Amino acid sequence: MTQSRVRRLGAGTIVAAGFLVIAVAVTLGLAKTNPGGKDFIEYWAAEQAMVHHSNPYDGATILSLEQAAGFDKARPEFWYSPPPALVLALPLGFFSAKTGLIVWTLFHFACLSLSLWLLWQIHGRPDTLLHLCGYLFAPVVLCFQAGQISILFLLSVVLFLHFIEKSWRFLAGLVLFPCVLKPHLFLVFGVVLVIWVVYRRAYAIAAGFAAAVFAGSLVTFSLDPHIWSQYRSMMRAGDMMNEYVATLSVSLRFVLDRQAVWIQFVPVAIGCLWAIWYFATRSERWDWMHEGLIVLLVSVMCAPYGWFFDESLLLPAVLTAVVRARENARPLWPIGLVAAAALIEVYESVDLMSPFYLWSTPAWLACYLYASRNGAPARR
Repeated sequence: MTQSRVRRLGAGTIVAAGFLVIAVAVTLGLAKTNPGGKDFIEYWAAEQAMVHHSNPYDGATILSLEQAAGFDKARPEFWYSPPPALVLALPLGFFSAKTGLIVWTLFHFACLSLSLWLLWQIHGRPDTLLHLCGYLFAPVVLCFQAGQISILFLLSVVLFLHFIEKSWRFLAGLVLFPCVLKPHLFLVFGVVLVIWVVYRRAYAIAAGFAAAVFAGSLVTFSLDPHIWSQYRSMMRAGDMMNEYVATLSVSLRFVLDRQAVWIQFVPVAIGCLWAIWYFATRSERWDWMHEGLIVLLVSVMCAPYGWFFDESLLLPAVLTAVVRARENARPLWPIGLVAAAALIEVYESVDLMSPFYLWSTPAWLACYLYASRNGAPARR
């Protein structure tokens, strides 16, 4: 066995042992946690309903399941994602709430770890441990605290970047499937992707995404043939658009005219127009690890609806900013200051529905532009 293989085996053993230790710690820590007190409960209840051939969008059904698991509110927490997306958490339908929470947390930790490793690979395996700071990225930390699903967006984006770099286009489209969970976060990004697919004739990406959506739809439809009509009924009856969420789009609407929902979509419309111009001026030298990350940052900043933990998907852009700042001999403290401020808000339990989170998406974009201005892509 060569020395390099011995090193890889040793590194793999250390990683496996570390993951085992973390798994034991997580299991012991969550054993006494009330699963009904976390956002996780909405995913678990929906999957329980669907696996047992009930309506995953029915308020009475969902509330009954959630309260049985320790949920203490009078209104149900719905999983608002469209039916194909429900397949992403389908295994939760076969676990109790407590066991499901443990499995859910370990799965997301594995997704985060894989994302960080792939980003380290994409960045040329730099001789630094800075990528490990991704474990302290504030939106990611909040995901674990709340039992949220947004780390799947992060893994989806990282896998897309990885497969695009290798020109594995069908797989690049396939791994974008989690984006159907919250498509409003990816509207600007999606416009550019569609244009790029047509411009480069990369139709395998569209085929991969369509195949994933079709498979997800087939699975959920086989469990509940009425799931689309149930979803439409839930969305018509819901009042999701009437609550304040700390995004620039929602804040603009609440300042100008709370009843005019269309105002909420003005920023994303402007963002889409900007993205079309941005691609048109850079189409010949388009790089998803540079221009693509800028579009992703703008897409989340202009989203008509979103939460701070959804910003987990921006971790590739933030870590790329760190790498490029080092390459361009720029101080890291501005990026560290922004990351620290966000982390303090999370640990101080600042209300997610307060305007104190409005600054974060413009700040991530500013960090990226600061680090990459006049710099070469952070890959070798």
